[in-house]
Amino acid sequence: MALNIVLVEPEIPNNTGNIGRLSLATSSTLHLVKPFGFELNDTRLKRAGLDYWQYLSVFVYEDFTEFMNKHSDKKFAYFSSHGAKSHWHIPFEENLFLVFGKESVGLPTTITQSNQKSLYQIPMYSEHIRSLNLANAVSIVVYEGLRQLAQ
Repeated sequence: MALNIVLVEPEIPNNTGNIGRLSLATSSTLHLVKPFGFELNDTRLKRAGLDYWQYLSVFVYEDFTEFMNKHSDKKFAYFSSHGAKSHWHIPFEENLFLVFGKESVGLPTTITQSNQKSLYQIPMYSEHIRSLNLANAVSIVVYEGLRQLAQ
């Protein structure tokens, strides 16, 4: 039950490290799209991922164009607080690509506007918050996907 986790321009090494650990725990593949807000040898990245990073299936791309050139024939679910549909309505399938934006601003509008049919959000029930932590959001979606695929 493999999924693909895509982080577009991640900024916080601890989040990426935690998502790397999640990727390994769920047999998911991690795709990292530059530019990053840190270096891949950042100790905070490694510390959050502990000593698991060496076992992780991870691919790095210079930009979103390179990523799409390699995977344009795949199926995608994009995530934004502006998505009209809940993550509970994603048609999960093996090897689905789950695409998340950077911590400060999310996905670029060029991506969200051109992918409205596959743009989802995680419901939030308080008007006092505008977003979830990226590592938490990825965890919510990945485990919901695994739950649905296991049925």
